Amino acid sequence: MGTNLQALLDDGIVGPNVSLVVTDRPQAPALERAAGAGIQSVVAEPSGFAQRDAYDAALVALLKDEGIEVVVLAGFMRLLGPVFVGTFAGRILNVHPSLLPAFPGATSVADALAWGAKVTGVTVHLVDEEVDHGPIVAQESLPVYPDDDWETLESRVHEVEHRLLPRAVQALMEGRIEVDGRVVRVLEEEEG
Repeated sequence: MGTNLQALLDDGIVGPNVSLVVTDRPQAPALERAAGAGIQSVVAEPSGFAQRDAYDAALVALLKDEGIEVVVLAGFMRLLGPVFVGTFAGRILNVHPSLLPAFPGATSVADALAWGAKVTGVTVHLVDEEVDHGPIVAQESLPVYPDDDWETLESRVHEVEHRLLPRAVQALMEGRIEVDGRVVRVLEEEEG
């Protein structure tokens, strides 16, 4: 779908700073969104690499060659290893469709429904070497209604993601995120 990428591209502060879109799937809708915005895109398929570390090293080289300083995983569903995470430590954000630490992994919305959760939400977190584990930068909750199904809940989750992710990316770009262990403090924007 690429809707989180589109939310970043549509943001007046973040959008002009997006300079590269990388996907591991040649059919990813993000490629069309990048082309529509005139942004360079690259398909980096892991099947061309014998080991995960080699794939991560190739991604690191690509991003370094392009001068990338902040990495946003907006739909990139591949677990990144120590080579990648170590290189960009403190500069990688991920958006996740639950209130972490609840419902990590790729089936969060379905899991919330299956568990009968009354509240779910969205988390933007810094990425570490574990799945959906890094320090939490921002969270927003939303109710799970009795008549919700996957489509209705996913739609409302996307609305929150599209609002929360650009704000967190902007804070990271502007150096307004302070981390002390697992505790994150987002400094207020300076009035200009």
